[in-house]
Amino acid sequence: MIAKSPAPAIQVKALRKSFGAQTVLSEIDLEVAQGETLAVLGRSGTGKSVLLKLIVGLQQPEAGSIRIQGQEITGLGLKPLNAIRRRIGFLFQSAALYDSMTVGENVAFPLRRHAALSETDLTAKVQSLLTSVGMAEAVDKLPAQISGGMQKRVGLARALALSPDILLFDEPTTGLDPITSQEITELILKLQAEHHTASVIVTHDVPVAHAISDRLMLMRDGRIVIEGSFDDLLQSRDEFVRRFIQPIK
Repeated sequence: MIAKSPAPAIQVKALRKSFGAQTVLSEIDLEVAQGETLAVLGRSGTGKSVLLKLIVGLQQPEAGSIRIQGQEITGLGLKPLNAIRRRIGFLFQSAALYDSMTVGENVAFPLRRHAALSETDLTAKVQSLLTSVGMAEAVDKLPAQISGGMQKRVGLARALALSPDILLFDEPTTGLDPITSQEITELILKLQAEHHTASVIVTHDVPVAHAISDRLMLMRDGRIVIEGSFDDLLQSRDEFVRRFIQPIK
């Protein structure tokens, strides 16, 4: 008897999302297995970030299905949805740290809300998370006192706080200089290998997508143009695909 394969970490079918008369996503299908990384490429305004917000339940689609580890989340009540969200780490484009909290307090925030830890264990966990992203010495600093790249590192530590099965990255290297961008890319690769997460990375940075992902999906006007390996995209004869990928050649 053949063993039944586990459900994909993320499964999206026939997803549609509009804002007023503007259709942002149309008939989107995708799957991400546990331990796999999917990069979602596309020009600005093509619906990539909206897709992440739908996957984490921050917005609701007009139509379609979103399953997280086999469980449908569209139309789900807040309490069961929050339970699913605890399995998902989200690194926002701006890092989205709380300005009035120290670096350590930012990382501790989800642990205080969702994990029953003593203060001693909480402090040790925060220190371990910050050490893993190279930010242990900044524990008592405010976000305004550290660089944008450092804020991304802290945001990543916070995203990992509850040991998620899934990580979502919204433009993780936008606004960073090339050296810092490379450091963040290498850090993401290291953490993915250590935690075996399923990951979706939204970006318009082709070299970053190439370095980090197992598969790539290129979007245009809210639709998927092509999906496959980087070589698949390189070999495409579609003019839009060729122009988008060309800079890395």
